[in-house]
Amino acid sequence: MRILMIGDVVGRPGRKAVKETLQTIRQELKLDMIIANGENAAGGTGITSEIANDLFNYGVDVLTMGNHVWDKKDIIPYIEKEQKILRPANYPPGTPGRGSGIYFINSFEVGVINLSGRIYLSDLDCPFRLADEHIENIYKKTKIILVDFHAEATSEKVALGWYLDGRVSAVVGTHTHVQTADERVLPNGAAYISDLGMTGPLNSVIGVKKELVLQKFTTQMPVRFEVADGPYQFNAVVVEVDENTGMAKGIERVHNIEY
Repeated sequence: MRILMIGDVVGRPGRKAVKETLQTIRQELKLDMIIANGENAAGGTGITSEIANDLFNYGVDVLTMGNHVWDKKDIIPYIEKEQKILRPANYPPGTPGRGSGIYFINSFEVGVINLSGRIYLSDLDCPFRLADEHIENIYKKTKIILVDFHAEATSEKVALGWYLDGRVSAVVGTHTHVQTADERVLPNGAAYISDLGMTGPLNSVIGVKKELVLQKFTTQMPVRFEVADGPYQFNAVVVEVDENTGMAKGIERVHNIEY
């Protein structure tokens, strides 16, 4: 099974990248499933129900989120009923939505878990403990499990990769919007990368108009950030999974630029 995991989709350029790239990449890479992080898809922060539906129509099978999940209020009733969108599992009990799901793909069941880191982000419940709980439940149905760990600190991401090695198919980091070059299959079979990168405007500072970020850094005055425009980049990985064992056979970075 070949699964594409797309880095944070940022604003209109990111949505355009998904729409235009997935039209051909599914066949070219022989993909069975597509997972995307959509927490920046609406103007750079959050997602709306309309945009989520658009991404599903473009070919995304599952959307994961992160610390901006609640920025657009119409997502709250939507995330309660839509099974294909996940928010971090370590929000408190009773929070709308779900932190994991099992999806039927090409006669196989695939588990997806969304987790948030705690270093430099909100002090949510322990992602390591929540990972244990969700894996135990998903194991009742399938051994194929993909984890999106939306976290700031590389050390926290690497630690979770080692913690889950041998128990999940992949642990991929999101949130920092810069694709890392440390993709590998860990010794016990989990594919790992510290960050998938960003799918959004190329000539930007992690998706934001560069002149606005430079103004912020050089003046230290409040600046309202806006998503940049122009050419886009499409960042992702393809994880190849053994359907019988649930372990990864390979992981390959995808980095496309459209001028």
